[in-house]
Amino acid sequence: LTGGPLEHNYILEQFHCHWGETNDQGSEHTVNGEKFAGELHLVHWNTTKYHSFAEAAKHPDGLCVLGVFLKAGKRNIELDKITALLSKIEFKGQTARIGVPLNPGLFIPPESGYYTYQGSLTTPPCSECVIWVVFKEPVEVSPEQLMTFRSLKSYCKEENCPCDEFQGFVKNNFRPTLPLGKREIRECRQ
Repeated sequence: LTGGPLEHNYILEQFHCHWGETNDQGSEHTVNGEKFAGELHLVHWNTTKYHSFAEAAKHPDGLCVLGVFLKAGKRNIELDKITALLSKIEFKGQTARIGVPLNPGLFIPPESGYYTYQGSLTTPPCSECVIWVVFKEPVEVSPEQLMTFRSLKSYCKEENCPCDEFQGFVKNNFRPTLPLGKREIRECRQ
């Protein structure tokens, strides 16, 4: 990954999703106050300047995260490859291997401009090491695909189900939107 706001080469390290209990919340970014059902983060690290992800995460230009809004709508074929496996993962800590080719580029909305800014990770340690690229247009995912995420359990098999408001399911795993502070957001129109 290079170009646009990126002066160096970045390679995909991992991707993950944040989602809400309902389809009107779950994204960690908003556009003019509008929230989305979820947000996919494709986390890249700077391979031009740094030798490892851990090293890159210590520097302001170390990581680039592509943020893609998820909107309830039609089924996303590429996401099916993931949600099909999630139904086999019953408890926290369990894993499954994706046995088919997965193209993360298919999660990027076509013909979408983006917003970019220098910011932080949204999960601990929340380091200020991210060049954010947040696409303007959401990608559609089906309500069933969203429910697959919401059906993941938040506890390990050997643990008791927590008596929480979500009965042990992973819901609202997003960081609330924070004030911009002195951050400057730039817009790229497509």
